[in-house]
Amino acid sequence: MIDLRLLRDNPDVVRASQQARGDDPALVDAALDADARRRSSLTDYETLRAEQKALGKQVAQASGDEKAELLTRTKHLAEQVKARQSDAAQAEREVDGLLYRIPNVVDGAPAGGEEDFEVLRHEGTIRDFAAEGFAPRDHLELGEGLRAIDMARGAKVSGARFYFLTGIGARLELALLNAAMDQAVAAGFTPMITPTLVKPDTMRGTGFLGSHADEVYHLEKDDQYLVGTSEVALAGYHADEIIDLSDGPRRYAGWSACYRREAGSHGKDVRGIIRVHQFHKVEMFSYCPPEEAAAEHQRLLAWEEAMLAKVELPYRVIDTAAGDLGTSAARKFDCEAWLPTQERFLELTSTSNCTTFQARRLAVRERTADGTTRPVATLNGTLGTTRWIVAILENHQQADGSVRVPEGLRPYLGGLEVLEPVA
Repeated sequence: MIDLRLLRDNPDVVRASQQARGDDPALVDAALDADARRRSSLTDYETLRAEQKALGKQVAQASGDEKAELLTRTKHLAEQVKARQSDAAQAEREVDGLLYRIPNVVDGAPAGGEEDFEVLRHEGTIRDFAAEGFAPRDHLELGEGLRAIDMARGAKVSGARFYFLTGIGARLELALLNAAMDQAVAAGFTPMITPTLVKPDTMRGTGFLGSHADEVYHLEKDDQYLVGTSEVALAGYHADEIIDLSDGPRRYAGWSACYRREAGSHGKDVRGIIRVHQFHKVEMFSYCPPEEAAAEHQRLLAWEEAMLAKVELPYRVIDTAAGDLGTSAARKFDCEAWLPTQERFLELTSTSNCTTFQARRLAVRERTADGTTRPVATLNGTLGTTRWIVAILENHQQADGSVRVPEGLRPYLGGLEVLEPVA
């Protein structure tokens, strides 16, 4: 959740963030009102409680009619104390509920919605297939020719937007994710195989049960959630802990299956494996001191770009607009690869700076030099996922339907240089 002190001291900053996101700024005033009522009720409660204690001493020393009168006053005062305590508790529940509805405060992101991102730069060269003398095939046609992707049997077994990666397709995903994990380990990340089912408190703490709750699979009988990213489990890994960051950020690389309902995406990217219900991903996750979060964000972006360079994809980096940020993100950079057959850019990576938002919800703290504790910052970033296969196949295809293997993946495929169609 956002910092309550920030809300009290700089409400206009939070209102501006709400407006930039396209969210309701009235939530800020509602939270401030509930907080004022809570503090007023607590003050009244403490005053009446002190009076009650003083009156109790007088009762102990009194006798006769005086004692009877004091006891009557004590009973009345006890009712007032109980009422003020109840008022304070109710206002506190209101404050907490409202704070949980206010997304993280935007920090530097452009205002606007999904289409209002800013392009920061382009990297790599987009191929001119016309100059090469052939029309590019899409990733599914290529994948079927390689016997790498089987959508029909995926739908037969599990329904729409499921698939099998077969043969070289399975090997290609493993190659990609192992390359991502090796890069993360070389950069000092601790490799993690994470749970894909989490408790409600963990899912809520990471911010995925707000406006994006309809995208999450919920197992009602067990009251558990299937994660859409290992970010969820990694954010909960140090919940209710005080962690030591004196030697630098704590960095984890989580490998997991991921599940998304893709609610509201009807008709979007229905062909192939661009937008599916289940996929695999290697996700970077970092805990760091709040003042280092912006620099850590740039480091995560640089590691993402290093991985994109390994698979030799042309891409652009965008600064995501405030209205397209997730609940927890204060700022997000996406890397989008060029997709030749659709002549558009396709998101492959996202890295988000969640500042102290998730850590406040999950009570992840560090101890400062003066002995006090404070929430840490959390950040995340994609290092490889199933969707990358789409861009790899399309950008490295050859006229005969074969696909050149990027040099960065060849060691993970036994030195294989070309993926050949299967007759």
